[in-house]
Amino acid sequence: MIAEEAVAESPLWAESLLPPAERHPVPVFSPLLADPRFAVGLETIYEGYLLHYGRPRLFAAGDDRNALLLGDYLYAHGLVRVAEHQDVDAVGDLAALISLCAQLRADGGLGEGEAWAATASLIGRGPLSGGHAPDALASAARAAVGAEAVDRALALHADRVG
Repeated sequence: MIAEEAVAESPLWAESLLPPAERHPVPVFSPLLADPRFAVGLETIYEGYLLHYGRPRLFAAGDDRNALLLGDYLYAHGLVRVAEHQDVDAVGDLAALISLCAQLRADGGLGEGEAWAATASLIGRGPLSGGHAPDALASAARAAVGAEAVDRALALHADRVG
């Protein structure tokens, strides 16, 4: 669904789509959601994040400029998908996640996977509290949805961002 909608939006995104055999649309953080309505929006935002900082699952933008543009498009489109459910807190949490990850990346990238896990598992319950230390974020996520699910998501994330 993510790829099809992007392709319908722009021929540039169509050119950036990986061939079907090279796509890896495995959900990473949406399995942590308590509310599955947000799954496509969250994974759309995550694909945008991967275009900026990792190895995308669906697209190969070709150059840094197109990767930035497509990543930003996917951030915005994912937020729109979540906003369709009229949950302002969830939109705010995801917007805060995008900002936090940009900050964490600028500071060396430590803890962004844990921030994704904590946001997904606690979405709609307000901003993350207790600081942004990776251990605290991972603990919050594990307490919300269980260690096995969080550890799986973090392993999939590490495979995509190194």
